[in-house]
Amino acid sequence: MIKKINIAEIEGFRIGHAENTAGGTGVTVILCDKGDGEGLCASVDVRGGGPASRETPVLELETAGEIVNAIVLSGGSAFGLEAACGVSDYLFEKEIGFDTGFAKVPIVCGSSLYDLAVGDVIWPDKSMGRAACLSAEKGDTRTGNVGAGTGASTGKLRGVAGAMKSGIGTYALQIGDFKIGAVVAANPLGDIVDPENGKIISGLIDDNGYFLGSEKEISKMITPENLWTKTHQNTTIGAVLCNGVFSKRDLKRIAMMAHDGIARAIRPVHTTADGDSLYAAATGEVKADLNAAGALAAIVVSRAIVRAACDAEDAYGFHAAVSI
Repeated sequence: MIKKINIAEIEGFRIGHAENTAGGTGVTVILCDKGDGEGLCASVDVRGGGPASRETPVLELETAGEIVNAIVLSGGSAFGLEAACGVSDYLFEKEIGFDTGFAKVPIVCGSSLYDLAVGDVIWPDKSMGRAACLSAEKGDTRTGNVGAGTGASTGKLRGVAGAMKSGIGTYALQIGDFKIGAVVAANPLGDIVDPENGKIISGLIDDNGYFLGSEKEISKMITPENLWTKTHQNTTIGAVLCNGVFSKRDLKRIAMMAHDGIARAIRPVHTTADGDSLYAAATGEVKADLNAAGALAAIVVSRAIVRAACDAEDAYGFHAAVSI
């Protein structure tokens, strides 16, 4: 029987957030270990056309690395990648990382979304990354306008005009001993929809607060004269976390299948104006079928995205779903 659980119930992962509310930006860190400091097997799949990332190539199949000590999701576009340095420093002080014989080098992968258009001109830095780690020590599974979701928004086909507030969401399920969940910061060009009925939850609105439908509106931009000069302010990033026994290759497949969850909940998606990236990490505790895990990954991702929209609150001049 499938049951919903809190993502904190998946052992081997600790989640923490830090944010600058005035700056409209923040960091979410996922510390990956089972208490031994050795890290966890992971992979990544990037579908968006404009990703901002750190160390993601180490998780591709053609490279030797397969273990991560932390996954960092942040705002700030490429500037926000600095937050991962603070996470690396934190882990180094705790002697966590890949043992090179001279020092233990933390393997910290990260992706950033674009939120520079909201709040003050501030982006996540090393101190914010470290603060997120300290938050993770206590366990911080807040959702909405926190962490990497602090400045997130939806429906930006016209830039920030007509956009709505989004945030970060989590969702997790358990079947028998197998547990799987997702942490997603939803900041798409497109609209967030209910996967069950296709109705828009958060997205492009007109001056009266009615949904225009980004899929419908983008079809009007088919002529080559349309230059996308206002829309590079997006990206949905996240991670699928589970306790399964999976290899790096397996986790690549799970990350790929998990992107179906983004496609179910965001329309349109994976455009050149998005940098959509999903990580997948596993603790190696419970044997599970790869295809079943991938199918569940898509479910938890889609529901985490819906929660990111529903748990968000009005901010920075954007209305959230709760007020529409």
